Amino acid sequence: MKALRAEVDVLTLTATPIPRTLGMALEGLRDLSVIATAPQRRLSIKTFVRNEGNSVIGEAVMRELKRGGQVYYLHNEVETIENRRQALVELLPEARIAVAHGQMPERQLEQVMRDFVAQRHNLLLCSTIIETGIDVPSANTIIISRADKFGLAQLHQLRGRVGRSHHQAYAYLMVPDTQGLTKQAALRLQAIQDMEELGSGFYLAMHDLEIRGAGEVLGENQSGNMLEIGFQLYNDMLGEAVRSLRAGQEPDLLSPLGATTEVNLHAPALLPDAYCGDVHVRLNLYKRLASADKPEAIDALLEEITDRFGRLPTQGQTLFDTHRLRVLARPYGVQKIDAGPKLMSVTFNAQAPIDARRIVELVQKNKAIKLAGNHKLRIEREISAPADRAHYLRDLLRSLGQPSKENA
Repeated sequence: MKALRAEVDVLTLTATPIPRTLGMALEGLRDLSVIATAPQRRLSIKTFVRNEGNSVIGEAVMRELKRGGQVYYLHNEVETIENRRQALVELLPEARIAVAHGQMPERQLEQVMRDFVAQRHNLLLCSTIIETGIDVPSANTIIISRADKFGLAQLHQLRGRVGRSHHQAYAYLMVPDTQGLTKQAALRLQAIQDMEELGSGFYLAMHDLEIRGAGEVLGENQSGNMLEIGFQLYNDMLGEAVRSLRAGQEPDLLSPLGATTEVNLHAPALLPDAYCGDVHVRLNLYKRLASADKPEAIDALLEEITDRFGRLPTQGQTLFDTHRLRVLARPYGVQKIDAGPKLMSVTFNAQAPIDARRIVELVQKNKAIKLAGNHKLRIEREISAPADRAHYLRDLLRSLGQPSKENA
Protein backbone atom coordinates (compact mmCIF):
# COMPACT_ATOMS: atom_id res chain seq x y z
CA MET A 1 0.00 0.00 0.00
CA LYS A 2 2.80 2.41 0.88
CA ALA A 3 4.55 1.58 -2.41
CA LEU A 4 1.42 2.53 -4.35
CA ARG A 5 0.73 5.80 -2.51
CA ALA A 6 3.42 7.08 -0.13
CA GLU A 7 1.13 9.65 1.53
CA VAL A 8 -1.47 7.09 2.65
CA ASP A 9 -1.91 6.96 6.45
CA VAL A 10 -2.25 3.48 7.97
CA LEU A 11 -4.20 2.85 11.20
CA THR A 12 -3.55 -0.52 12.87
CA LEU A 13 -5.93 -1.88 15.52
CA THR A 14 -4.66 -4.86 17.52
CA ALA A 15 -5.35 -6.52 20.86
CA THR A 16 -1.66 -7.37 21.36
CA PRO A 17 0.86 -5.78 18.98
CA ILE A 18 3.78 -7.98 17.93
CA PRO A 19 7.07 -7.11 19.68
CA ARG A 20 8.64 -5.38 16.67
CA THR A 21 5.61 -3.12 16.13
CA LEU A 22 5.35 -2.32 19.84
CA GLY A 23 9.10 -1.68 20.05
CA MET A 24 8.88 0.81 17.15
CA ALA A 25 5.97 2.58 18.86
CA LEU A 26 7.83 2.86 22.18
CA GLU A 27 10.86 4.32 20.40
CA GLY A 28 8.78 6.97 18.66
CA LEU A 29 9.00 5.50 15.15
CA ARG A 30 5.21 4.98 15.19
CA ASP A 31 2.45 6.83 16.98
CA LEU A 32 0.64 4.85 19.68
CA SER A 33 -2.71 5.16 21.44
CA VAL A 34 -4.14 2.75 24.02
CA ILE A 35 -7.88 2.14 24.42
CA ALA A 36 -8.27 0.61 27.89
CA THR A 37 -11.98 1.22 28.61
CA ALA A 38 -14.00 -2.01 28.63
CA PRO A 39 -17.64 -2.25 27.50
CA GLN A 40 -20.27 -1.87 30.21
CA ARG A 41 -20.98 -4.95 32.37
CA ARG A 42 -18.03 -6.80 30.80
CA LEU A 43 -16.24 -9.15 33.24
CA SER A 44 -12.63 -10.27 33.12
CA ILE A 45 -11.98 -13.86 31.96
CA LYS A 46 -10.85 -16.22 34.72
CA THR A 47 -7.79 -18.07 33.40
CA PHE A 48 -6.31 -21.36 34.65
CA VAL A 49 -3.24 -23.37 33.63
CA ARG A 50 -3.89 -27.09 34.23
CA ASN A 51 -2.44 -30.49 33.42
CA GLU A 52 -4.53 -32.03 30.65
CA GLY A 53 -6.90 -34.62 32.06
CA ASN A 54 -10.46 -35.90 31.64
CA SER A 55 -11.60 -34.75 35.07
CA VAL A 56 -10.69 -31.09 34.46
CA ILE A 57 -12.17 -31.12 30.93
CA GLY A 58 -15.37 -32.82 32.08
CA GLU A 59 -15.88 -30.43 35.00
CA ALA A 60 -15.23 -27.31 32.88
CA VAL A 61 -17.54 -28.37 30.05
CA MET A 62 -20.40 -29.55 32.27
CA ARG A 63 -20.41 -26.37 34.36
CA GLU A 64 -20.84 -24.32 31.19
CA LEU A 65 -23.49 -26.60 29.66
CA LYS A 66 -25.54 -26.63 32.89
CA ARG A 67 -25.90 -22.85 32.75
CA GLY A 68 -27.05 -23.04 29.11
CA GLY A 69 -23.78 -21.86 27.58
CA GLN A 70 -21.45 -23.13 24.86
CA VAL A 71 -17.82 -24.28 24.85
CA TYR A 72 -14.86 -23.97 22.50
CA TYR A 73 -12.44 -26.88 22.63
CA LEU A 74 -9.32 -25.92 20.71
CA HIS A 75 -7.31 -28.82 19.28
CA ASN A 76 -4.87 -27.50 16.70
CA GLU A 77 -3.94 -30.75 14.90
CA VAL A 78 -6.29 -31.48 12.01
CA GLU A 79 -4.86 -35.00 11.53
CA THR A 80 -5.95 -36.09 15.02
CA ILE A 81 -9.01 -33.89 15.52
CA GLU A 82 -11.41 -36.74 14.70
CA ASN A 83 -9.78 -38.95 17.36
CA ARG A 84 -10.24 -36.13 19.86
CA ARG A 85 -13.92 -35.87 18.86
CA GLN A 86 -14.42 -39.57 19.60
CA ALA A 87 -12.75 -39.16 23.00
CA LEU A 88 -15.00 -36.19 23.83
CA VAL A 89 -18.14 -38.10 22.76
CA GLU A 90 -17.25 -40.85 25.26
CA LEU A 91 -16.34 -38.36 28.00
CA LEU A 92 -19.31 -36.01 27.45
CA PRO A 93 -22.35 -37.90 26.12
CA GLU A 94 -24.56 -34.90 26.97
CA ALA A 95 -22.68 -32.56 24.63
CA ARG A 96 -23.71 -31.81 21.03
CA ILE A 97 -20.29 -31.69 19.37
CA ALA A 98 -19.40 -30.04 16.05
CA VAL A 99 -15.98 -29.86 14.34
CA ALA A 100 -14.50 -26.82 12.56
CA HIS A 101 -11.07 -26.40 10.97
CA GLY A 102 -9.48 -24.69 8.00
CA GLN A 103 -9.24 -27.78 5.76
CA MET A 104 -13.01 -28.24 5.63
CA PRO A 105 -14.92 -27.18 2.48
CA GLU A 106 -15.95 -23.55 2.71
CA ARG A 107 -19.72 -24.20 2.61
CA GLN A 108 -19.50 -26.94 5.23
CA LEU A 109 -17.42 -24.74 7.56
CA GLU A 110 -19.89 -21.89 7.15
CA GLN A 111 -22.80 -24.18 7.99
CA VAL A 112 -21.05 -25.50 11.11
CA MET A 113 -20.46 -21.98 12.36
CA ARG A 114 -24.05 -20.92 11.60
CA ASP A 115 -25.32 -23.92 13.55
CA PHE A 116 -23.01 -23.09 16.48
CA VAL A 117 -24.15 -19.47 16.59
CA ALA A 118 -27.77 -20.70 16.49
CA GLN A 119 -26.91 -23.00 19.48
CA ARG A 120 -27.69 -26.23 17.61
CA HIS A 121 -24.32 -27.40 18.93
CA ASN A 122 -23.00 -26.58 22.39
CA LEU A 123 -19.37 -27.73 22.02
CA LEU A 124 -17.21 -26.67 19.07
CA LEU A 125 -14.07 -28.76 18.57
CA CYS A 126 -11.92 -26.51 16.44
CA SER A 127 -8.49 -25.36 15.31
CA THR A 128 -7.14 -21.79 15.64
CA ILE A 129 -9.49 -20.76 12.82
CA ILE A 130 -11.76 -19.28 15.50
CA GLU A 131 -9.21 -16.57 16.42
CA THR A 132 -10.22 -14.49 13.39
CA GLY A 133 -12.94 -12.75 15.37
CA ILE A 134 -16.20 -14.74 15.49
CA ASP A 135 -18.43 -13.22 18.16
CA VAL A 136 -20.61 -15.76 19.99
CA PRO A 137 -21.94 -14.15 23.22
CA SER A 138 -23.30 -17.46 24.56
CA ALA A 139 -19.87 -19.20 24.34
CA ASN A 140 -18.13 -18.47 27.65
CA THR A 141 -15.71 -21.32 28.26
CA ILE A 142 -12.67 -22.12 26.12
CA ILE A 143 -10.35 -25.09 26.62
CA ILE A 144 -7.03 -24.78 24.76
CA SER A 145 -5.15 -28.06 24.32
CA ARG A 146 -1.32 -27.86 24.28
CA ALA A 147 -1.41 -24.18 25.24
CA ASP A 148 2.38 -24.27 25.68
CA LYS A 149 2.75 -24.37 21.87
CA PHE A 150 1.05 -21.01 21.31
CA GLY A 151 2.54 -17.52 21.42
CA LEU A 152 1.46 -14.97 24.00
CA ALA A 153 -0.42 -12.73 21.56
CA GLN A 154 -2.20 -15.77 20.05
CA LEU A 155 -3.25 -17.06 23.48
CA HIS A 156 -4.68 -13.64 24.33
CA GLN A 157 -6.52 -13.53 21.01
CA LEU A 158 -7.97 -17.03 21.51
CA ARG A 159 -8.99 -16.27 25.09
CA GLY A 160 -10.83 -13.22 23.74
CA ARG A 161 -13.29 -15.49 21.88
CA VAL A 162 -15.15 -15.95 25.18
CA GLY A 163 -16.45 -13.35 27.60
CA ARG A 164 -18.21 -11.37 24.86
CA SER A 165 -21.27 -10.69 27.04
CA HIS A 166 -22.01 -9.93 30.70
CA HIS A 167 -21.57 -13.61 31.76
CA GLN A 168 -18.49 -14.78 33.65
CA ALA A 169 -16.13 -16.51 31.20
CA TYR A 170 -13.44 -19.14 31.81
CA ALA A 171 -10.29 -20.07 29.89
CA TYR A 172 -8.42 -23.33 30.56
CA LEU A 173 -4.88 -23.57 29.23
CA MET A 174 -4.12 -27.28 29.11
CA VAL A 175 -0.54 -28.62 29.06
CA PRO A 176 0.87 -32.17 29.33
CA ASP A 177 2.88 -31.34 32.47
CA THR A 178 3.06 -27.95 34.19
CA GLN A 179 6.42 -28.92 35.74
CA GLY A 180 8.05 -29.94 32.45
CA LEU A 181 7.46 -26.74 30.46
CA THR A 182 10.28 -24.90 28.73
CA LYS A 183 11.32 -21.63 30.37
CA GLN A 184 9.72 -19.44 27.68
CA ALA A 185 6.49 -21.45 27.62
CA ALA A 186 6.24 -21.16 31.41
CA LEU A 187 6.80 -17.39 31.18
CA ARG A 188 4.07 -17.03 28.53
CA LEU A 189 1.51 -19.04 30.47
CA GLN A 190 2.34 -17.27 33.73
CA ALA A 191 1.99 -13.88 32.03
CA ILE A 192 -1.42 -14.63 30.51
CA GLN A 193 -2.65 -16.15 33.77
CA ASP A 194 -1.55 -13.07 35.74
CA MET A 195 -2.87 -10.58 33.17
CA GLU A 196 -6.51 -11.57 33.10
CA GLU A 197 -8.05 -8.21 33.96
CA LEU A 198 -9.80 -6.18 31.27
CA GLY A 199 -7.58 -4.06 29.04
CA SER A 200 -4.50 -6.17 29.76
CA GLY A 201 -3.60 -6.74 26.10
CA PHE A 202 -1.08 -3.89 26.05
CA TYR A 203 0.69 -5.17 29.16
CA LEU A 204 0.76 -8.69 27.74
CA ALA A 205 2.39 -7.27 24.63
CA MET A 206 5.04 -5.68 26.86
CA HIS A 207 5.72 -9.10 28.42
CA ASP A 208 5.93 -10.58 24.92
CA LEU A 209 8.43 -7.87 23.98
CA GLU A 210 10.62 -8.75 26.96
CA ILE A 211 10.39 -12.51 26.32
CA ARG A 212 10.97 -12.51 22.54
CA GLY A 213 12.91 -9.29 21.95
CA ALA A 214 12.14 -6.29 19.74
CA GLY A 215 13.35 -7.76 16.45
CA GLU A 216 15.17 -5.98 13.66
CA VAL A 217 13.61 -2.57 13.07
CA LEU A 218 14.63 -2.44 9.40
CA GLY A 219 15.01 -6.19 8.75
CA GLU A 220 12.77 -9.19 8.27
CA ASN A 221 13.61 -11.07 11.48
CA GLN A 222 11.15 -10.79 14.35
CA SER A 223 13.81 -11.45 17.00
CA GLY A 224 17.03 -9.57 16.20
CA ASN A 225 20.31 -9.57 18.15
CA MET A 226 19.00 -7.40 20.96
CA LEU A 227 19.82 -9.99 23.65
CA GLU A 228 23.54 -9.46 23.00
CA ILE A 229 23.37 -6.08 24.76
CA GLY A 230 20.13 -6.27 26.74
CA PHE A 231 16.66 -4.84 26.24
CA GLN A 232 17.14 -1.52 28.07
CA LEU A 233 20.48 -0.64 26.45
CA TYR A 234 19.09 -1.55 23.02
CA ASN A 235 16.15 0.79 23.59
CA ASP A 236 18.44 3.61 24.75
CA MET A 237 20.72 3.24 21.69
CA LEU A 238 17.79 3.07 19.29
CA GLY A 239 16.10 6.07 20.93
CA GLU A 240 19.29 8.13 20.62
CA ALA A 241 19.59 7.24 16.91
CA VAL A 242 15.94 8.20 16.30
CA ARG A 243 16.41 11.57 18.04
CA SER A 244 19.51 12.28 15.92
CA LEU A 245 17.72 11.47 12.66
CA ARG A 246 14.70 13.59 13.58
CA ALA A 247 17.04 16.50 14.33
CA GLY A 248 18.52 16.11 10.82
CA GLN A 249 21.83 14.75 12.14
CA GLU A 250 23.77 11.59 11.36
CA PRO A 251 23.70 9.10 14.29
CA ASP A 252 27.12 8.48 15.82
CA LEU A 253 27.52 4.71 15.36
CA LEU A 254 30.85 4.61 17.23
CA SER A 255 29.33 6.32 20.27
CA PRO A 256 25.61 5.44 20.01
CA LEU A 257 24.69 6.84 23.42
CA GLY A 258 26.62 10.09 22.99
CA ALA A 259 29.16 11.49 25.43
CA THR A 260 28.67 10.52 29.06
CA THR A 261 29.86 13.12 31.54
CA GLU A 262 31.78 11.71 34.50
CA VAL A 263 31.39 13.77 37.69
CA ASN A 264 33.38 13.27 40.89
CA LEU A 265 32.79 15.65 43.82
CA HIS A 266 35.15 13.72 46.14
CA ALA A 267 32.36 13.05 48.64
CA PRO A 268 29.94 10.13 49.27
CA ALA A 269 27.04 10.37 46.80
CA LEU A 270 24.39 7.77 47.59
CA LEU A 271 21.09 6.95 49.27
CA PRO A 272 22.04 5.36 52.65
CA ASP A 273 20.48 2.08 53.86
CA ALA A 274 19.02 3.89 56.86
CA TYR A 275 17.23 6.34 54.55
CA CYS A 276 15.92 3.85 51.95
CA GLY A 277 16.14 0.28 53.21
CA ASP A 278 14.95 -1.69 50.16
CA VAL A 279 17.88 -2.41 47.82
CA HIS A 280 15.60 -2.87 44.78
CA VAL A 281 13.95 0.51 45.37
CA ARG A 282 17.38 2.16 45.69
CA LEU A 283 18.63 0.57 42.47
CA ASN A 284 15.50 1.73 40.67
CA LEU A 285 15.99 5.29 41.93
CA TYR A 286 19.67 5.25 40.90
CA LYS A 287 18.64 4.09 37.43
CA ARG A 288 16.02 6.83 37.09
CA LEU A 289 18.52 9.45 38.24
CA ALA A 290 21.15 8.25 35.78
CA SER A 291 18.56 8.30 32.97
CA ALA A 292 17.37 11.84 33.73
CA ASP A 293 18.46 14.22 30.96
CA LYS A 294 16.73 17.44 32.06
CA PRO A 295 16.83 19.48 35.29
CA GLU A 296 13.03 19.20 35.53
CA ALA A 297 13.26 15.39 35.69
CA ILE A 298 15.78 15.60 38.55
CA ASP A 299 13.57 18.12 40.40
CA ALA A 300 10.54 15.82 40.04
CA LEU A 301 12.54 12.84 41.33
CA LEU A 302 13.83 14.87 44.30
CA GLU A 303 10.26 15.84 45.19
CA GLU A 304 9.14 12.19 44.94
CA ILE A 305 11.99 10.84 47.08
CA THR A 306 11.52 13.53 49.74
CA ASP A 307 7.80 12.79 49.84
CA ARG A 308 8.39 9.02 50.20
CA PHE A 309 11.37 8.91 52.58
CA GLY A 310 11.72 12.36 54.14
CA ARG A 311 14.46 14.98 53.96
CA LEU A 312 17.59 13.89 52.08
CA PRO A 313 20.74 13.24 54.13
CA THR A 314 24.03 14.89 53.12
CA GLN A 315 25.07 11.92 50.90
CA GLY A 316 21.74 12.13 49.07
CA GLN A 317 22.15 15.86 48.50
CA THR A 318 25.60 15.19 47.01
CA LEU A 319 24.09 12.53 44.75
CA PHE A 320 21.57 15.01 43.36
CA ASP A 321 24.24 17.73 43.04
CA THR A 322 26.33 15.28 41.00
CA HIS A 323 23.48 14.55 38.59
CA ARG A 324 22.47 18.21 38.25
CA LEU A 325 26.05 18.98 37.28
CA ARG A 326 26.09 16.06 34.83
CA VAL A 327 22.90 17.25 33.10
CA LEU A 328 24.15 20.83 32.87
CA ALA A 329 27.63 19.84 31.64
CA ARG A 330 26.65 17.46 28.86
CA PRO A 331 25.49 20.10 26.30
CA TYR A 332 28.84 21.88 26.78
CA GLY A 333 30.72 18.77 25.62
CA VAL A 334 32.23 18.09 29.07
CA GLN A 335 33.77 14.63 29.38
CA LYS A 336 34.86 14.74 33.00
CA ILE A 337 34.57 16.94 36.09
CA ASP A 338 36.90 16.21 39.00
CA ALA A 339 36.15 18.54 41.94
CA GLY A 340 38.32 18.10 45.01
CA PRO A 341 38.37 20.42 48.06
CA LYS A 342 41.46 22.32 46.83
CA LEU A 343 41.76 21.52 43.14
CA MET A 344 39.14 21.11 40.40
CA SER A 345 39.38 20.24 36.72
CA VAL A 346 36.96 20.29 33.77
CA THR A 347 37.82 18.22 30.67
CA PHE A 348 36.07 18.97 27.36
CA ASN A 349 35.90 16.72 24.31
CA ALA A 350 37.55 17.74 21.02
CA GLN A 351 34.27 18.94 19.46
CA ALA A 352 32.96 20.86 22.48
CA PRO A 353 30.26 23.27 21.14
CA ILE A 354 31.52 26.39 22.95
CA ASP A 355 33.22 29.56 21.77
CA ALA A 356 36.99 29.40 22.41
CA ARG A 357 37.05 33.15 23.04
CA ARG A 358 34.83 32.63 26.09
CA ILE A 359 37.40 30.21 27.52
CA VAL A 360 40.21 32.71 26.92
CA GLU A 361 38.23 35.53 28.59
CA LEU A 362 37.47 33.30 31.57
CA VAL A 363 41.16 32.43 32.07
CA GLN A 364 42.23 36.07 31.69
CA LYS A 365 39.69 37.38 34.22
CA ASN A 366 40.21 34.70 36.88
CA LYS A 367 43.74 33.88 38.09
CA ALA A 368 42.55 30.67 39.76
CA ILE A 369 41.55 29.18 36.39
CA LYS A 370 44.28 27.93 34.04
CA LEU A 371 44.40 25.99 30.78
CA ALA A 372 45.96 22.54 31.21
CA GLY A 373 46.39 21.36 27.62
CA ASN A 374 44.00 21.95 24.73
CA HIS A 375 40.83 20.56 26.31
CA LYS A 376 41.19 20.93 30.08
CA LEU A 377 40.58 23.69 32.63
CA ARG A 378 42.40 23.54 35.96
CA ILE A 379 40.89 25.48 38.90
CA GLU A 380 43.02 26.05 42.01
CA ARG A 381 40.49 27.14 44.58
CA GLU A 382 39.72 25.86 48.05
CA ILE A 383 36.03 25.02 48.55
CA SER A 384 35.36 22.55 51.35
CA ALA A 385 31.65 21.74 50.92
CA PRO A 386 30.69 19.44 47.98
CA ALA A 387 27.45 21.40 47.42
CA ASP A 388 29.41 24.65 47.14
CA ARG A 389 31.84 23.05 44.65
CA ALA A 390 28.94 21.86 42.51
CA HIS A 391 27.32 25.32 42.64
CA TYR A 392 30.63 27.00 41.67
CA LEU A 393 31.10 24.69 38.67
CA ARG A 394 27.53 25.22 37.49
CA ASP A 395 28.10 28.99 37.53
CA LEU A 396 31.42 28.54 35.71
CA LEU A 397 29.80 26.56 32.89
CA ARG A 398 26.95 29.04 32.54
CA SER A 399 29.50 31.83 32.20
CA LEU A 400 30.63 30.20 28.95
CA GLY A 401 27.29 31.12 27.35
CA GLN A 402 24.84 28.84 25.60
CA PRO A 403 26.44 25.88 23.78
CA SER A 404 26.17 25.99 19.98
CA LYS A 405 23.24 23.75 18.91
CA GLU A 406 24.74 23.20 15.47
CA ASN A 407 27.69 21.38 17.03
CA ALA A 408 26.04 19.94 20.12
